[in-house]
Amino acid sequence: MEWEFDAEVFQWRGPAPYFFVETPDEVDAFLHDHAADLTYGWGVIPARVRIGDIEVGTSLIPRDDVYLVPLKVALRRPLGIDDGDAVHVQLAVEPSRRRG
Repeated sequence: MEWEFDAEVFQWRGPAPYFFVETPDEVDAFLHDHAADLTYGWGVIPARVRIGDIEVGTSLIPRDDVYLVPLKVALRRPLGIDDGDAVHVQLAVEPSRRRG
């Protein structure tokens, strides 16, 4: 499944800064409805994220009924993305290939 949406980047300040965007309501609804088929454990969902011409693999993180998309340094640095920026996100998830 693939989506495109605009979102605002926010920073979580812990021991090391992390940058995220939240998935919109329609994406959250799909992810919650299909989480059992998408997760590889602990509720996280593997995904591909593209902003501009850069695509990276990541894992969506469930938090407070939404999913957070981590923005890796490999994505942010070349594009100059920072806290508070508006970005256009292309997001893709596929069913998990867990072995039983």
